[in-house]
Amino acid sequence: MKKVFDTQNLSLFYGKNQALKNINLSIFEKSVTALIGPSGCGKSTFLRTLNRMNDLIPDVSIQGGVWFGDTSIYDKKTDVIDIRKRIGMVFQKPNPFPMSIYDNVAYGPRCQRNYSKKEMDALVKEALVKSALYEEVKDRLQRSALELSGGQQQRLCIARALAMNPEVLLMDEPTSALDPIATAKIEELIVELKKNYTIVIVTHSMQQAARISDQTAFFLLGDLIEVEETKTFFATPKDPRSESYITGRFG
Repeated sequence: MKKVFDTQNLSLFYGKNQALKNINLSIFEKSVTALIGPSGCGKSTFLRTLNRMNDLIPDVSIQGGVWFGDTSIYDKKTDVIDIRKRIGMVFQKPNPFPMSIYDNVAYGPRCQRNYSKKEMDALVKEALVKSALYEEVKDRLQRSALELSGGQQQRLCIARALAMNPEVLLMDEPTSALDPIATAKIEELIVELKKNYTIVIVTHSMQQAARISDQTAFFLLGDLIEVEETKTFFATPKDPRSESYITGRFG
């Protein structure tokens, strides 16, 4: 399988506090990688290193390397805007803009270049179809996105990311604020999307990781304890700390 990301001895500090410790992890094309571990273990911090979202936090310093294909993400010559365009992100809580459903999806592409109305209509429809939302909203595209349910809002945020035509989707606990039915829809969507996109998801739910991911990486106190094919990881974890976490002895 083709590597999409490769992190090499990646360490991250918030001031003097070390949040990531020498992380070596490869992420592969058109697959789902789940990052699991207890709160505060570094999994969301790691996710944000993949598209330089940590740049927005004061007093952060990074050592080691993050490679996106042949691009060194933290090289001074790397275009951060291009990186974030190619690597989309979906956050824990749905965060639609206070504008219409249509304009939410069109917002990013409009910032990139001028589209004709016909081109933009097609782009918005395609993104909403890909996010399994189009049939539910096609008759109210000019209504406020804030009228949608939580699960619909999260799928709209996924559509908004897909409208930028990314290669990768990063998802930071995308279902933690949703009910079980909305969660199931997002999980089905993720499985469908991996046919065309590389997905990295932070999740607190080991059941979710087991259901939808191909590879699972277990973080603990800033260390990457174990990374393995998901079925193998949950059936026969190599590290006793992994086994303790999976069996609920801590976390």
